[in-house]
Amino acid sequence: MNELISIELDDCKEKMTKAVAHTESELTKIRAGKASPGMLDGIHVDYYGSSTPLSQVANVNTTDARTIVIQPWEKSMLGTIEKAIIDSNIGLNPQNDGVVIRLVVPPLTEERRRDLVKKAKEEAEKGRVAVRNIRKDANESIKKLKNDGASEDEIKVGEAEVQKLTDTYIAKVDTLAELKEKDIMTV
Repeated sequence: MNELISIELDDCKEKMTKAVAHTESELTKIRAGKASPGMLDGIHVDYYGSSTPLSQVANVNTTDARTIVIQPWEKSMLGTIEKAIIDSNIGLNPQNDGVVIRLVVPPLTEERRRDLVKKAKEEAEKGRVAVRNIRKDANESIKKLKNDGASEDEIKVGEAEVQKLTDTYIAKVDTLAELKEKDIMTV
């Protein structure tokens, strides 16, 4: 196989791996009834004038399956963190006791579970679309290699390899989505 096509395939594989990893991280943010520090990953707090991820200004742990405890490194940050959680609209009410903030994760209703499954399916679809877009870009790049001396057959083989990669990575996204759906629907 042409060396330039091999480089394109490696690049394509790397991008698809990143797309799947991103989809996985987005699915992690969807809560499934169990408390996890990952639920707070998207929350940023105002730390002396700059927007800082919550995990960089406080310790975030789970004490049990239903409770997240946030212990700020500076007591003065309690109010700011509490406000950021409320503003983030993740559906959890912070309980501030002056030392730590507790978030009690309520059990999910059947309707809420269905909404979360829908949201998980949307994230999975975004992942699939990202993988398909990478496939399209890779195929276009491989076709352009004809000008650099790649033969028609090498281009066809390259495109077939890109399709194999696409199928593999879309299957990975589907697996992640199925696992998340099962996790959400488990009472």
